Amino acid sequence: MAEPRSGGVVNFGDVVTVDFGTPIGSEAGLTRPAVLVTADAFLRFRPSTVFAVPITSTPRVFPSHVGIEPDERNGLTMSSCALVEQMRAVAVERCSAPQGNLGPVVSHQILDVLAMITGMP
Repeated sequence: MAEPRSGGVVNFGDVVTVDFGTPIGSEAGLTRPAVLVTADAFLRFRPSTVFAVPITSTPRVFPSHVGIEPDERNGLTMSSCALVEQMRAVAVERCSAPQGNLGPVVSHQILDVLAMITGMP
């Protein structure tokens, strides 16, 4: 599995903190929570980059946003949403250790939206 800057292992659906850098336009930026959507089978190869979907506490606005309720498993403290249309590759060094995991239901909702956005089956 890939190892974030603080060491440890990450998995599909993990919630981590990512430094997305300075935003341009309407990009999600700065340091914020994100969900990792890189497949576990690929993470076993310890890639230097992973796919991350930024998370915001701004209410859901677009069909490409997936709502996330806080609970002890995901480590979030407020109602949030995943900005799926803003998925990007980030270096594992930009990621913190996981603070929780979204679980299969929400993680697969994110994958369904990615399939819709990209036109993949």
